[in-house]
Amino acid sequence: MVTGESPGDDSAPTDAAFYNKGPLRLRGSQVPTTTTDQRLLESRGTSDWVHEDPWRVLRIQSEFVEGFGSLAEIGPAVSIFGSARLSADTQAYQDAREISRRIAARGNAIITGGGPGIMEAGNLGAREAGGVSIGLGIELPFESGLNDHVELGVNFRYFFVRKTMFLKYSRGFVVMPGGFGTLDELFEAFTMVQTGKVTSFPIVLFGAAYWQGLIDWMTTTLVAEGTINDRDMNLFALTDDIDEVVDIIGTEIDGAGQ
Repeated sequence: MVTGESPGDDSAPTDAAFYNKGPLRLRGSQVPTTTTDQRLLESRGTSDWVHEDPWRVLRIQSEFVEGFGSLAEIGPAVSIFGSARLSADTQAYQDAREISRRIAARGNAIITGGGPGIMEAGNLGAREAGGVSIGLGIELPFESGLNDHVELGVNFRYFFVRKTMFLKYSRGFVVMPGGFGTLDELFEAFTMVQTGKVTSFPIVLFGAAYWQGLIDWMTTTLVAEGTINDRDMNLFALTDDIDEVVDIIGTEIDGAGQ
């Protein structure tokens, strides 16, 4: 060993003039008696740190990385939202299945939340058309996991990461009857389009009888009170016609791709 040189990064000689610890160069009393690897492998301390914010930030970052990496090459896609509680014998399920099948037949991937009900119908329709069937699952205590018709599935811990994936990789939303989760996704899209965060983004509400009460409230309360304006009521379309859904989504996607 050459006098005054460290024998290598992160080793702990007793007679060296200096000691390299990562990017640091240490001398004298600053030289540690153990290496970083030793401390890593021999640590038996508390594990509370895995539940604290610095570690949580890394988990969040990893979910973004995994989501971006998994979805970056799926091509044009449309998201189908709706209740997990509507079974295959309901008209809404069959409508979602047909809408998804026809949108997928035009070369679009279908993205859902990956669960049962309307989400399952969307994934089934995509597979029937030979399209890419994607499910973005979420960690919940009462969910059974991704449905059997998901071909590309990504699971998330955090709702906000999952919602980012829906917006980033979809070119439009079709919103079927649903509950709080569906409303959350719907109003997220309304806000992003209203504020110009996303553009050329069609939002279609399917089921006039189901959605008309919400639209009436938006008109008679939000518009009337001035908390939104008349133009905001043009952020979406309402229909019971599957042909119209496919035409609206197709026209917007084709226009965005030009």
